Parts: sequence; structure tokens; C-alpha cells
Amino acid sequence: MLNAKITGIASYVPDDILDNEMLSKMVDTNDEWITTRVGIKERHILKDPEKGSSFMGIRAVDKLLQETGVDASEIDLLICGTSNPDYRFPSTASIIQHGCNLSNAYAFDIQAACAGFIVTCQAARAYILSGMAKKVIVVCAEKMSSMTDYTDRATCPLFGDAAAAVLIEPTEEKLGIMDAEVHIDGSGLHHLLMKAGGSARPASHETVDAHEHYVYQEGRAVYKHAVVDMLTSTVSVMKRNGLTVDDVDWLVPHQANLRIIEAVSSRAKFPEEKVLVNIQDHGNTSAASIPLCLDEYKNRLHKGDKIMMTAFGAGFTWGAMYLIWAIDPKE
Repeated sequence: MLNAKITGIASYVPDDILDNEMLSKMVDTNDEWITTRVGIKERHILKDPEKGSSFMGIRAVDKLLQETGVDASEIDLLICGTSNPDYRFPSTASIIQHGCNLSNAYAFDIQAACAGFIVTCQAARAYILSGMAKKVIVVCAEKMSSMTDYTDRATCPLFGDAAAAVLIEPTEEKLGIMDAEVHIDGSGLHHLLMKAGGSARPASHETVDAHEHYVYQEGRAVYKHAVVDMLTSTVSVMKRNGLTVDDVDWLVPHQANLRIIEAVSSRAKFPEEKVLVNIQDHGNTSAASIPLCLDEYKNRLHKGDKIMMTAFGAGFTWGAMYLIWAIDPKE
């Protein structure tokens, strides 16, 4: 039976770091306040105003190709998950495709907010299983600093910049993306959005002056929905596949907020040692957070490891994915 497996993974984070002490000089906050509420110590920032999400995506994809030994001409398709496209058009995927010389690949963007990695992997899997593609790159690239209001103490500590990429290929082994479910509920619109810059409210002096081109979030509502939805989708996928917590080797949640991660993992009864967390070093990197976390922990992952991934983001959109890891750590 044909399936789709991850055969390579790579990531890129900018060199510049914005830590809590630095933030406390920009806005009325402090390290204790941030750490206690969201568990973040620092985040990487792409400071160059002339460089967008594609800059990081290109570097992640180039590193992926180098580490897997796959020639750029072999890639059939590139799917980019991002909420921070370089432009409204053309697609950020097209810029990454050109920058990485993927001459034979089609490319397009998917906007699924912080659930972007799960959704793009589902799409890649569909292309593999249909026979329409054999080598697909999923890249999630997020310059979150571009939509962060550094005068808003409630949201500015949350976000960092990063990109991560995986190579997905067909397999007849019982490995790879085994199952997933994704959901959307448009009634969440007003709790988490960028208010202006789209066709419903185009940019104007009024919208700029009102700081409407940044993330707007109603934290309590988002927290409640995130915990419930990440938990229920994770439990649903596990039950459908006959999995208990003992069967699963790793839980990899979207790195949005340490309190959300702890609430989901504890209610699902995952022991702390099975939950992969790197939010303290990167903050919320939206769609890039799960693959960035997987890449940073890849030397602890072994072929055959059973992994549950779950995410929640604006939309509201959320879901969970059951993955059997296909790569042994390098010696």
C-alpha cells in the first residue's frame, strides 16, 4: 500500500535574537511576566526590512536539498505554508521555487495560519498518493515580526521568525503520514486576525494609524479554543488508529504558548518527557513551529517512532496528524 513519508528535514532561523530583557526596554514588560505566562525566553528576528519570509524559506530548502543529496531538478512540487507572504501576489512559493532553482517544480502557497504544517503535509500526501508527484517539498516560512506590534505588551513577546522544510516521498513501508484530521470554524474570525490590509479593509492612513496591520488577538478566547481543539483532535486521531499514550513516542504540539502545551499534554495524559518543546528559544513561529521543533530534536527521533502532531491557529483552523518517523539519526 502506497504511503507518503518524510525523508528529510531542515530549518533556518535568523541570527539576531530578541530576548526578554531587550523587550522590556521596548514595552512595559519583564522576563518574569513573559516567562510565567507563555514560557518564552527569546525569539529570532529577521531584522532586514528588505527580506521577507521567502529569504528564510530559500535557506531552509537549500539546506534540505544539500542534506538529502536530492538535486533541485528532481522536485515535482513545492508547497509553502505561510501567513506572512512576501507580497499579496505573487505567491511566496514561487519566489522560493525560483530562488532554489526548482526548475521542474510547480509551487503554491497554503494559508492555514499556525496549523499550516499539518495542512500542507496533508496536501503533499494527497499529491503523492494520487501519483501526481513523487518528490514534494513542504516549506513553512514565517516572518512573524513583520506583523508584530512592538507597542502591544500582550502580543509582542509571543512571536519569532523561522522557516523549516521537509521532503515527502512515496513509500510502500508502513511509515510516514498515517492519518490526520483538520477542521475549520470561521466564527473565530474576530478573536484572531489582522484587521486591515486585505480587500475587506484595504490599507489607508486610518488603518495604519490605528495599528490594524498587526496581529490582533483576544487571548482568553484563543487559549480556550486552542486547548479544547488541539486536545480533541489529538484524541480523535489516536482513537481512530488504536493508539494509547503508551504507543506514542512523541507529542509535538504547535509552539504557541507553554501553558497551552502543558494543558493539552496533561489532559491527554502525555508524560512531560514525551512532549517536544522549544518555545523558550523561538517563541511562536506559526506554521514553522512544528517542523522547526522536529528538526531540532531529530537526533532523538528514530525510524519507526510514532509521533502525534497537533496545532491550532487563526480561522479558527486546527487539527492533528499521526506520523511514523522514517529517518534514523545521523551518526
